[in-house]
Amino acid sequence: MNTAGVFSSIKTITDAYRKRLKEVHPAKFDLSPADGGWSYAEVYAHIFDLSILSLEAIDRCLSNEAKERKTPFITRAILFFGAFPPAIKFKVPTQFESRVKKISITEATKLMDTFERKLLPYADKLSTAITTRKAAHPRLGYLNAAQWLRFIEIHLKHHLKQLKRIDKQDNFTSLRP
Repeated sequence: MNTAGVFSSIKTITDAYRKRLKEVHPAKFDLSPADGGWSYAEVYAHIFDLSILSLEAIDRCLSNEAKERKTPFITRAILFFGAFPPAIKFKVPTQFESRVKKISITEATKLMDTFERKLLPYADKLSTAITTRKAAHPRLGYLNAAQWLRFIEIHLKHHLKQLKRIDKQDNFTSLRP
């Protein structure tokens, strides 16, 4: 896996999130779309919070607590193709549901800044990562450090598409808790 390319892609995608954050009207940021989906605020909270948690998983892969396990075939296919299967709708794993919350634009910016700052040191760390050392993902099985990085990229891209769907909604409701 070309980790330098993945790092570059993550930077480009994060820049797209920043651009989108500047374009969204502040009054719409925490409003839930009428279709019951997440607000912009919830997407930003989810994606960057879990990206930071994914970096912690990379740390586990680089440590002695990593396991030597196989990565499931379907997961390897997702990582290879760079996207989740379109026919499968993934839900947030139960243990992370409470982490999805409405945040302000300022908090979203800080969360992105934190993610990017924490991501930087991994460029050097991944070059020495042992590929058989893995940490568990709640849906995808065991991933090694490079696979976790690829997951971050795929996950960021996936939710960027979700923001585009929110953009197309023209009616919002603030009634959803």
